[in-house]
Amino acid sequence: MTSKELDIEFKDAVDRVNDHTEPFPADFLLRLYAYFKKATNNYDRPSSRKPIINAFKANALFQIKDISKDEAKQEYINLVTNYFLYRK
Repeated sequence: MTSKELDIEFKDAVDRVNDHTEPFPADFLLRLYAYFKKATNNYDRPSSRKPIINAFKANALFQIKDISKDEAKQEYINLVTNYFLYRK
């Protein structure tokens, strides 16, 4: 897959998540968060008002520290695809 194709699929997956109206499981959201942050090179500190949530987010980011931006995009796409495939 080319970089442009990956970017298009990643954007489609992000849009799919943003358009979804039902709540997602917390563990799924943490993985999405980490892969999204890595894929977009956004290394701002977690901004929740609750320290425990910030700790979980920081831990999720730490767990994927060794993957590339493109790998993060692909993992995000895989998570979204599998979630919507198996959620029924």
